[in-house]
Amino acid sequence: MIHIVLVEPEIPQNTGNIVRTAAATGSVVHLVRPLGFDTSDRMLKRAGLDYWKDCKIFYHDSFSELQTAYPDGEFWYFSTKASKIHTAPRYTDEVFLVFGKETKGLPEQLLHDNYDHAVRIPMIADTRSLNLSNSVAIAVYEVLRQHDFAGFNLAGHLREFR
Repeated sequence: MIHIVLVEPEIPQNTGNIVRTAAATGSVVHLVRPLGFDTSDRMLKRAGLDYWKDCKIFYHDSFSELQTAYPDGEFWYFSTKASKIHTAPRYTDEVFLVFGKETKGLPEQLLHDNYDHAVRIPMIADTRSLNLSNSVAIAVYEVLRQHDFAGFNLAGHLREFR
């Protein structure tokens, strides 16, 4: 099970796109308050299309509340400040992929306290960051790749073309 954790997300369209990725991959989404938008926001719903009903979404008032709920969880913290790249760890079957808000990333103290589990997605020099929803998709699909896409129909939606 992949758990996507968004700590204080700010942009509804990103969260909507992430919900769509979660629904397509069977992942769970955890939203840590405060959120920078109302979850009834039409842009949020539009970005997620009709996938909201297909995704488990949990709300937490703080990151520590989430950690308390999953004391044995394997948490990986995504940050441009990490030295280890996201493909280096061997992710377990139940993993929590933690992402910060779009404008500031994860809180410095959280990164400091968990630096041995902090990873980054490589980018060329002088690039500030990737879009949050793209980063989540990259991370989720790396975990799935490491587990040989277990449970997925790898033939996909093949259609005969004429």
